[in-house]
Amino acid sequence: MSIFHNEPWIQLHDFGREMDSLMQTRKQQQVAAASVWTPAVDIHEAEDHYRLTMDIPGVAPEEIEVSMEDGVLEISGERKMVDAENEKRDYSHRERFQGAFRRSFKLPEMADDTEISAATHHGVLEVVIRKRAALQPRRIPVTH
Repeated sequence: MSIFHNEPWIQLHDFGREMDSLMQTRKQQQVAAASVWTPAVDIHEAEDHYRLTMDIPGVAPEEIEVSMEDGVLEISGERKMVDAENEKRDYSHRERFQGAFRRSFKLPEMADDTEISAATHHGVLEVVIRKRAALQPRRIPVTH
């Protein structure tokens, strides 16, 4: 015959410890998710240019860097907390991303790296890259 001791206070303490552990793990996952993000991007090709649009709500224009080197367009930036007071809050649920981002795009040879413009409108970054003038075949006369 086995004797079972019912000790509710110990069980309650164990349950509390498990809940604390679970909540701490969840909080760590939320912090990790909130510190790394990848903004969504659409790229459109027109006859004379490429247009890239990127959703970056809450990112100040001065926090965005657009550069082009060796045919690679790179966009980086950081979304910071709007209110420092919010950083101290203990969130029960958090889905809005914050932190740094970086996206790189290899552009076709037709992209003109000297004709690039970038602007933000209502949380959307728009980058326009002009195409180079198409090289036309030309006839070279042969002389005697």
